[in-house]
Amino acid sequence: MRTPVCLLAVPFVFIVLLFSATVAEAQEWITYDPPEGTGNGKKIVFIAAGWEYRAEEGMTMLAKILSQKHGFTCTVLFVINKEDGTIDPNTTDNIPGIDQLDSADLLVMLGMDLELPDEQMKHIVEYVESGKPVIGFRCTVLAFKNFKERGSPYANYDTHAKSGGFGGMVLGETWRGHHGHHAVESTRGLINGRHRGNPILRGVAGDIWGPTDVYQVDRLPDDAVVLAYGQVLKGMKPEDPPNFHKPVMPMIWTWERPANFGKSRVMTSTIGAAEDLQSEDLRRIIINGAYWGLGMEDQIPEKSDVDYVDPFTATPFGRNKFRKGLKPKDFSLQTGQQGPESKPEEKKPDKK
Repeated sequence: MRTPVCLLAVPFVFIVLLFSATVAEAQEWITYDPPEGTGNGKKIVFIAAGWEYRAEEGMTMLAKILSQKHGFTCTVLFVINKEDGTIDPNTTDNIPGIDQLDSADLLVMLGMDLELPDEQMKHIVEYVESGKPVIGFRCTVLAFKNFKERGSPYANYDTHAKSGGFGGMVLGETWRGHHGHHAVESTRGLINGRHRGNPILRGVAGDIWGPTDVYQVDRLPDDAVVLAYGQVLKGMKPEDPPNFHKPVMPMIWTWERPANFGKSRVMTSTIGAAEDLQSEDLRRIIINGAYWGLGMEDQIPEKSDVDYVDPFTATPFGRNKFRKGLKPKDFSLQTGQQGPESKPEEKKPDKK
């Protein structure tokens, strides 16, 4: 008896379609597994979502280091253009794979002016309320906006809320403004000698510089520990002299935020654009900070390996300077950080 062809074909087609859907979904974010036999069982989720500071480049670079050199499983989530599926820092309302946070042990975030729908935002809120650790960079102090206007139940996470939003409630400070002249005065990082024995500063020589400016920081929690201060320089080169008319500001700090189930470890750095992360000592503080956040400070090496896994040259910060047409797979291991053939969009001269 001949078996009808349709009975064999339907399951095969279903399996093919299911596999295709899984691959397509996975391409909206990227996961770096540690080399075989080196995993430590901890999962770090990165959110790379901001229009100015090349989060998609800096966060993938750090994720590669933490996975390949330190044994963490690292997943990087991006803001994805809904129409063409590319990484689009100008998109504010779509981070596929945000439910990866449900199984995360640490959240690392560089994001700004996000207007996530409530069904995506709830995963961030549930993570924060769980008391798990957070590391936030630079503009993440103003991570979310327009929640109040649309009547979101998460309105207290809005930067303009009385709470100070995600920055004020979670990171220890909200957006106060630029202290250095933006894109004119760069930043020298000064290690706080009073905390030289802090495990996060282990192996840190103190050579920190970045082209982004110092942020204004007015009110930190009483129990915050300032690990480094930001000094304003009179120019955009590391050898430029300090601007002594502008006092130093807290730049990197930790605090243990009250949470539903005790204390949540938080580290905040107001320096952290992709260009800033070319500073070896800054990367070392961040890598050490991940260990500390996870309660693994006793495992911080004497000098953490923070060398790039793949070649890395950051794209300059600024609006619309991101490399166009990239997808998460372009940040796979051994592809470099910007994608093999991607170029920044050239600015056309204005018509007179």
